[in-house]
Amino acid sequence: MISRRSILLIPTVLLAGTSSSVLVAAAADPIKTFDLDADGTLDLGEVKKAAAELFARLDPDHDGTLDKRELRGRLTARELAAADPDHDGTLSLDEYLAIVEKRFNAANRDNDGTLDARELRTPAGRALLRLLR
Repeated sequence: MISRRSILLIPTVLLAGTSSSVLVAAAADPIKTFDLDADGTLDLGEVKKAAAELFARLDPDHDGTLDKRELRGRLTARELAAADPDHDGTLSLDEYLAIVEKRFNAANRDNDGTLDARELRTPAGRALLRLLR
């Protein structure tokens, strides 16, 4: 027997499932997530803004740097060493943004100053996205 409560719960469960699927899909699409001017691509300014916001979230001690632990696997030990010109074992915001810019340029194969979905699916694009999420 279907109760009134069951009838009310079914649409809610279906809606919740659909909503979370839609939210997951939107969150998984970096262009929808980071494209501030809604032009369908990411420019360096949008990417750096996203990277700076992530940097702030990853810096719980608010010392202005990220160490290996705070980076949570976004860079290998070799990549961290290469991105750390002062060799202090941490990245300042400027050092972090420098590697973001380097990865942006590597992903921007057509040199148009923006990244589209195709460029973000390349190995260079995926490497950049690791620094934004």
